[in-house]
Amino acid sequence: MLFPTIIILIVALVIMAIVINAIQQHKEQVEAEKRAELAKQKSIVDETEDALMAAAQMPISQQLILILHKRVHNALQTMFELNPKAMDIKQRVKDAKERVDATKPEQLAPPSDHFLLPENDKQIIVLIQGIKKLRTLLRSENSKGKVDTHVFIEEDKRLERLQLKVNVETLGKRARSAIQSNMLGSARQYYEKAIAALSAQPNPDEYVVKKRHELEEQLQNIKDNLRNANAADRAKRQDSERADLDELFAPKKKW
Repeated sequence: MLFPTIIILIVALVIMAIVINAIQQHKEQVEAEKRAELAKQKSIVDETEDALMAAAQMPISQQLILILHKRVHNALQTMFELNPKAMDIKQRVKDAKERVDATKPEQLAPPSDHFLLPENDKQIIVLIQGIKKLRTLLRSENSKGKVDTHVFIEEDKRLERLQLKVNVETLGKRARSAIQSNMLGSARQYYEKAIAALSAQPNPDEYVVKKRHELEEQLQNIKDNLRNANAADRAKRQDSERADLDELFAPKKKW
């Protein structure tokens, strides 16, 4: 009778150990998933706040600013739900909600006509990267159903035009710099790239039409200068060759 009891106890202990181990593994899995989700939401907050900082340097609509503030608030809210004891996150949720409520999407977007391109090339690169990041975040929110399709189309179009303007103005700036350095060939390539970018626009606005006309005139001036320079070089080379021939076939002097 003792032996079967011992066997039963051993089996019970084994089963208990298996159950405890399974519970422990489940807890560890839940904690790991929780940490992963917290890290994901923190990453969303960080990248969106970086995008907001970049947007502060651009003529961005308040509608897009509101979308970004809501993205931060939603991520912080998820973090707080995962970790309700974190009082610092609770305060950040409150602050984020106040920013959402304070943003007025009906305000008109500032005009991009007076937007000045940064002088430093590194700043220009940062600006272009910022615009691309904003478009990526906007597309992400739209895919999640958090942005209406018509709002997405309007805001993405605005960012696309801003990106086009930065690219075109940068190419124009480089072309002018190349002209000052007497690098007409490089200047022509910059103007041709800018005109190609403008020509690719399916629905050109006033800026596209006006800028394309302006750049085409400047490109034509470059081509005329290059043509005149080439003609002058050919004439100079022909004169040099003619002088060489005249010297070669000239009557030899008798000494």
